Amino acid sequence: MSEQQSTDRVEKEVQLANPRARVWHALTESRQFGEWFGVKFEEPFKAGTSIKGTLTVKGYEHLTMEFVIDAIVPESRFSFKWHPYAIDPKVDYSSEPMTLVEFTLESVDGGTLLKVVETGFDKIPAARRVKAFEMNTSGWTSQMKNIAKYLAAQS
Repeated sequence: MSEQQSTDRVEKEVQLANPRARVWHALTESRQFGEWFGVKFEEPFKAGTSIKGTLTVKGYEHLTMEFVIDAIVPESRFSFKWHPYAIDPKVDYSSEPMTLVEFTLESVDGGTLLKVVETGFDKIPAARRVKAFEMNTSGWTSQMKNIAKYLAAQS
């Protein structure tokens, strides 16, 4: 796993020992995505729509997460917008800008290279920006490990 970052973007990647099609399904089928990501969605991901899910991570089960699905390009790119580190149930984040999360897949020897890039942190209100960036930087490191474990267990 490697990473690269600036103040406005978080980049992570992981090489997975799975075919591109298998990684694609783990990313874009909302039920599978939720299993490794820690959120339960009731609806499928569909480009141009908003979807809400309930967090399943211990201690955060009271929170709802919303994604606005940006693009689904088969076996190539999946992206969504969201409010990063929006964990305070007393705060209405709806007026804040969202960041863009983009997953890309590339076939490599022995499997698939999965990259995630989240951009737009510089537009987040100053009071939340640093913490959101820090939490999502470590969060994407964990999520790359989570999808690798999920796919390994499914093999």
